[in-house]
Amino acid sequence: MIEPLNNSPVFQDQDVPSESDLYRCVHCGLCLSACPTYRTLKVETESPRGRIALMKAVKEERLEISDRVVSHWEMCLQCRACEAVCPSGVPYGRIMEYSRSQVFKLNKQGDNLKLISKFFLRAALPNPKMLLIGGYLIRLYQGSGIQTLLRASRLLKLLPRKLANLEAQLPVMGKRFFKPSKAVFRAPAEATHKVGLLAGCVMPLMQGDTMRATVRVLNKNGCDVIIPNGQGCCGALNLHSGDLETTRIMARRNIDIFLEAKVDVIVTSSAGCGSNMKEYNELLKDDRVYFEKARAFSELTQDITEFLASLPVKIPKSNIQRKITYQDPCHLAHAQRITSAPRQLLNAIPGIQLIEMEDSSVCCGSAGIYSAVQPEVSNQILEDKLEKIAATNTKQVVTANPGCMAQIKLGLEKHQSTTTVCHIVDLLDEAYQAETVGE
Repeated sequence: MIEPLNNSPVFQDQDVPSESDLYRCVHCGLCLSACPTYRTLKVETESPRGRIALMKAVKEERLEISDRVVSHWEMCLQCRACEAVCPSGVPYGRIMEYSRSQVFKLNKQGDNLKLISKFFLRAALPNPKMLLIGGYLIRLYQGSGIQTLLRASRLLKLLPRKLANLEAQLPVMGKRFFKPSKAVFRAPAEATHKVGLLAGCVMPLMQGDTMRATVRVLNKNGCDVIIPNGQGCCGALNLHSGDLETTRIMARRNIDIFLEAKVDVIVTSSAGCGSNMKEYNELLKDDRVYFEKARAFSELTQDITEFLASLPVKIPKSNIQRKITYQDPCHLAHAQRITSAPRQLLNAIPGIQLIEMEDSSVCCGSAGIYSAVQPEVSNQILEDKLEKIAATNTKQVVTANPGCMAQIKLGLEKHQSTTTVCHIVDLLDEAYQAETVGE
């Protein structure tokens, strides 16, 4: 029998699931069919309802936060698909973040997450210079042929399994990185908006070309763009791992930098970043100095698709004859509830034929660092997504999040598929560039 947590430190601070949030769940089960881990594993404890039952048991001191309980919580993708279908409005993302914060404080994270937290989430992400140096080193390792040589020689199998698994999950670095700048990127005519663009952390290293395309598309649509120096990672990955204090430090930095820039809107090309930034006011709700600033920041934040669709977007004059399909990023569709804007933009490009895939809003298995923490389950979820993509018989998958782009691209390459992956702004930029060539 498990002993109750008498005088436990677990629920002694502000970062705990509130009773009003936890007990909204009436265990109706409507979340089950929306949950990727339940759909894959068919186990109640790997469903939102099951995980909330464990949270309630911990809250009521019927269970302690054991390794077994933690394993079920860490299996969650935090895709928030359950929130979109919940009739009771359970804020599942929030209570999972607070539950993981208790795990983090008790130092009970699983081995994979503990390793990633120590060397990546807490060391690199809060430090843009260190992150950039790491990006250069990984690019050198990959571009020099050393990675290919090591993998072919099987020497990596001599490493501890955890390190070998992490090496296998290394993101592919882009040829050109994207960085904040003192420059103002001007619209060709008088600007209608002054846009502050989040550079972020991993996306500028992996998909710098997409970030540059974002600037060009914004300029084309009458926006001056600034990417202010001093900004950094939004903190979403730290938040999802339970390290709320580091997330708050990162949030305060971005709030100061962007509010000082006096922009009309803060735009991000990463759905995961946008979801987190729009919830800075919740993250800093007990911060007397930053709460009002956080609320102002959150109100200014928009996803790139959301912002462009609101202008409305300038219709390209070129004609791109292509059949595509669209993958809804979880934190765009479920957390921000933005599904029509991306499709509006795609349908505005002449010649584009959008073929909807089945379960387009079901997670692809990337989920931030999930593919590194839970590689087996992530791969199972990805394989299902690849089948859905193949069924559309299209030549390109379009999405709006860097993690989705990297995960789906990796899966397609493993299957030697000729289908390509891009961001919505990449496709818009391609159409605008073709328009310029044709003039």
